[in-house]
Amino acid sequence: MHYRHLGIYSDLVQEAIRQQPLYPIASPGIETRQKVCQVLGWCDLPETPQDVRIERQWEQDGLYGEEITWSVGYGPRTSAWLFKPVNATQPLPAVLALHDHGGFKFYGKEKISEGPEPAEDMLLKYRQNSYGGQAWVNALARQGLVVLVHDTFLWGSRRFPLPEMKEGLFNPSVPANELMWASSDGLIPHEIAEYNYLAALHEHVISKYLNVLGGSMPGVVSHEDRIALNYLCSRPEVLPERVGCMGLSGGGNRAGLLMATADNLKAAVIVGLMSTYAGLLDHNISIHTWMLFPFAWARFGDWPDLVACRAPAPLLVQYDVDDALFTVKGMQDAHERLALHYQASGYPQAYTGQFYPGPHKFDLEMQAAAFSWLKTQLGGDQGANHA
Repeated sequence: MHYRHLGIYSDLVQEAIRQQPLYPIASPGIETRQKVCQVLGWCDLPETPQDVRIERQWEQDGLYGEEITWSVGYGPRTSAWLFKPVNATQPLPAVLALHDHGGFKFYGKEKISEGPEPAEDMLLKYRQNSYGGQAWVNALARQGLVVLVHDTFLWGSRRFPLPEMKEGLFNPSVPANELMWASSDGLIPHEIAEYNYLAALHEHVISKYLNVLGGSMPGVVSHEDRIALNYLCSRPEVLPERVGCMGLSGGGNRAGLLMATADNLKAAVIVGLMSTYAGLLDHNISIHTWMLFPFAWARFGDWPDLVACRAPAPLLVQYDVDDALFTVKGMQDAHERLALHYQASGYPQAYTGQFYPGPHKFDLEMQAAAFSWLKTQLGGDQGANHA
């Protein structure tokens, strides 16, 4: 078989299969979870935020908001926003909201939530393209939940400064052609478009460094997400046994990693980030983040196996049928593999797969379905909660 991305090395795939089986079925359970943690790295020490500070508070559109910062022990401080209904008097279920990758690392939490100041036009356009024009974090909080959204490793407050990032690249002057980072709609300022372009190149450098340091990009991102999750669970207005997570694309990637590694996560929603690895071959490998490819995980299992290793913990996956980032077969095969894992766990109803027409997105219809599903899981519906 000829692979256009491999060309004269197309036979490399068959040689890899000859060397050892790829993507063997990894059944849910402690053994698979241990392998996941071993592959990811950064899973073995206490994960709590350091030097937590409440920077400011506000009320807006029926929500109480806080800006919170903390240290994860390295790099710049993490910035996060927490939202809850203004009239909340009792502890509530909660959701950790996970921003996407989007090839847009200049911002993190601002892409999916509205803070105390109005969003810039480029963020409104971004939400229109990916989220039906809605800041879904705020919309979810208005439905009676506490929602925390934070910047993770390499995004927003956790991003590399541009001069340092350029220094890490082979040629600090690249790209020579500024059209390569030009904004197609003119809304993104030149300096932000430049940052996002160079950040895509820099992700390869950081992934190499983390490999040398015994970790991985998905391992470090998930480590920081677990720190945020643990902080959310510690809040007095939160019911810690009723906490979920949700995200689109890179946020869905992060949700899958959290599902596999966080014991205190009740339920997860993954949007637009589910496929078998075989479904990506020769189609979508090059356009995806390193977060989707934990080093050597293919020796032990497939991406759906990693996500399902805590089955029957409740899981919703939303698929976009016309998603250019995945093949239909890859998504369908992943759906079937997830369903088999949950059936084997004895609770097939704990997994739900929903297929929607259209491109890569988390639109209003999908959000409404995800909100409803999450509220059922976190609200104590005994028909589907067995985690």
